[in-house]
Amino acid sequence: MGALISADDLAGQLARGGVRVLDVQYTLAATPGRELYAAGHLPGAPFLDLDTALAGPPGARGRHPLPDPEVLQEALRACGVDDADEVVVYDQRTSLSAARAWWVLRWAGHPQVRVLDGGLAAWERAGHPVTTAVPAPERGDLVVRPGSVPVLDADAAATMARAGVLLDVRSAERYRGEVEPIDRVAGHVPGSVNLPMTELLADDGTFLPPARIRERAAAVGVHRDTPVGTSCGSGVTAAQMALALHTVRIDAVPYVGSWSEWVEDASRPVATGPEPG
Repeated sequence: MGALISADDLAGQLARGGVRVLDVQYTLAATPGRELYAAGHLPGAPFLDLDTALAGPPGARGRHPLPDPEVLQEALRACGVDDADEVVVYDQRTSLSAARAWWVLRWAGHPQVRVLDGGLAAWERAGHPVTTAVPAPERGDLVVRPGSVPVLDADAAATMARAGVLLDVRSAERYRGEVEPIDRVAGHVPGSVNLPMTELLADDGTFLPPARIRERAAAVGVHRDTPVGTSCGSGVTAAQMALALHTVRIDAVPYVGSWSEWVEDASRPVATGPEPG
């Protein structure tokens, strides 16, 4: 099963039944996801909140650390998710928060999950219906099994930067430390290389074709047999890059704490400027 699904394919699958769709619309600093959901969503899709279900409280482990397994399990069951369900997640357009949901569900031991490529915008472009009706799904029975896919902590991220490739997927300006709009220290993990996630998205928010993703990955030293980790500001865009690489059969391990965790410890080194060499 591929990690992405098109709007038309999802519509066909919904008509046949047997798929659970979750709305994960989210923005970092603009309209809250619940308000986006209230304005319009796929019929039958309950809302899954990134901040409260797909991440723990911000703190020393970063702004979006791993969620408490019991909290995640309760949220997914409230959305009606069963262990046997195939799940499709989506957000507004770019699969940023949907990719976080995709990765967290796999970490929780539920591999039957795909992302609607292009999100709600692609669904509407294809002429499929949107609703404001809030569903009331029957309670699900999904059991969360945390740790079902690997994750990097700060020490492992530093090792990956030396022994493999640690991709910093933030903008080039943030990577170089020229600007830092969110975290208290600017810069990047020493040894990490920059591949902005925006370079792997088309203008309509869908992922680039596999050949172009492989090309961009190869340009920064990432190939199918390369040990690779992904890092961003708080572990959300890192999951989006892991999804992009997954589409071309490159396994990447997110550093969930990412830069927001790295800078919580003043003893950790900080690099600025362009990539070496």
